[in-house]
Amino acid sequence: MSAHTAVSGGPDGSATMDHKHVLRALSGLLTVLFAAMLSSTVVSVALPQIIGSLNGTQSQFTWVVTATLLASTASTPIWGKLADLFSKKLLLQMSIAIFVVGSLGAGFSQNTAQLIGFRAVQGLGMGALQVLVQVVIAAMVSPRERGRYNGYLGAVMAVSTVGGPLLGGAITDVSWLGWRWCFFIALPFTVVASFILNRTLHLQDVRRPDTKVDYWGASLIAAGVSLLLLWVTFVDNSFAWLSWQTAAMVAGAVALLGAALSVESRVAEPVIPLHIIKRRDPALAIIASLAVGMAMFGGAVFLGQYFQIGRGYSPTEAGLLTMPLMAGVLVSSTVAGRMVSTTGKPKPVVVVGVVVLTLGFLGLSMIDHETSLVAVSAGMAAVGVGVGMSMQNLVLVLQNSVPLKELGAASGAITFFRSLGGTIGVSVLGAVLAGTVSTKITEGLAKLGIDAGTGGGGGSTLNIKAMPAPVQDVVRAAYGDATGHIFLISAIIAMVGVVATLFLTPVTLRDSVDLPGQATDD
Repeated sequence: MSAHTAVSGGPDGSATMDHKHVLRALSGLLTVLFAAMLSSTVVSVALPQIIGSLNGTQSQFTWVVTATLLASTASTPIWGKLADLFSKKLLLQMSIAIFVVGSLGAGFSQNTAQLIGFRAVQGLGMGALQVLVQVVIAAMVSPRERGRYNGYLGAVMAVSTVGGPLLGGAITDVSWLGWRWCFFIALPFTVVASFILNRTLHLQDVRRPDTKVDYWGASLIAAGVSLLLLWVTFVDNSFAWLSWQTAAMVAGAVALLGAALSVESRVAEPVIPLHIIKRRDPALAIIASLAVGMAMFGGAVFLGQYFQIGRGYSPTEAGLLTMPLMAGVLVSSTVAGRMVSTTGKPKPVVVVGVVVLTLGFLGLSMIDHETSLVAVSAGMAAVGVGVGMSMQNLVLVLQNSVPLKELGAASGAITFFRSLGGTIGVSVLGAVLAGTVSTKITEGLAKLGIDAGTGGGGGSTLNIKAMPAPVQDVVRAAYGDATGHIFLISAIIAMVGVVATLFLTPVTLRDSVDLPGQATDD
């Protein structure tokens, strides 16, 4: 391609750009991707302070995270389909606008209900940005040249993953900034990115008029999962396990998910391609990825809370203390990727990764409010190493088992289930934590001769600073001791991933883009 040629058409009608113009547009894409990922990680350590200042409860703490994950998960496949129908650049600008509205609303929230609502809006924008950046890069660069740009994406993900919690803790501790800037901090990046993309991103609109968006399937799945998560959040707290509310919510969720299954089996382009997930290796990879997602997202979300409420550290200190987890993910994913590329055999690496993940959670299941930080760090590092070795390689196993024409659907399915697993994990583990903390606080206050009444647990405020000193000690001990319980559940969930990976076919990764003979058959 000539250096003077900005855009040229490929044989399939797609547009490819020369290196100079790709780098210009890529600067805007990477900036907006950084903003989207930063908005997720920067809040993780600051969330206990945020919920405390808004006088929120443990259940609301969980739903601030769950709302974002659920909105992002449910909308991601729809954004991907819309990119086949409409202008990718226009969709990207729309998603930036949605993200900005959600971030502003979350930053100005006056109570936890508003915060949860705007975090859901922010989740819509985050899901759109993450998938559309990938789609736009694919539209700019040919598959053969795409690998040279993956390093930039990896660097952005690394910086946002490691730097987010540290930045969130620092912002929260600075008196003249405060936690609201955890939501505002991404806005300058989005403004700059929008300006850059408006000037540099020029794509030939290649649309597939025969593409249909499975709105019904996505809506039914989101509604069914949301109803199930609401039941998990409120059961045994607002109503009993055996009650009409339980019957109505569980029956409703089963009916919605059953209807979604019926829709997915009939539509031409489903959100969840059933014909792919019925096969052995794709099904096992998805089950393992679902388990890893549930364990990882569910466990990691509550580490910041453990360090701040259970151990009494500041947000900045909590961000520093979670570094072993992030470092484990970054180092192991790089090393494991090179090992798989050298040997061509992903199964041994995946199996070892999920086993290490399980052992890490078993180690963390024994922590309480007095456990040595060295032991906690070792457990976190093991969890990080396990995630880094297994998560992306599970995607690779799935992609290796499907033909090129089904690559997008298969990759979308495993990403969807991993995010769905994270959403369920956060909700379930949050509900367990709320119930356990409630019991421990009630017992602790009773020893002090204080009637807990309706306080504690899911209905108690997380505003620890407003409590008397003896009550603070009870609450901190309750959170520190209860956190180990949810990590034990994470370990049990991760064991499901171990079983699934053991049954994977021990294949060697193919050198060809497509399955052998597939192109000829097509």
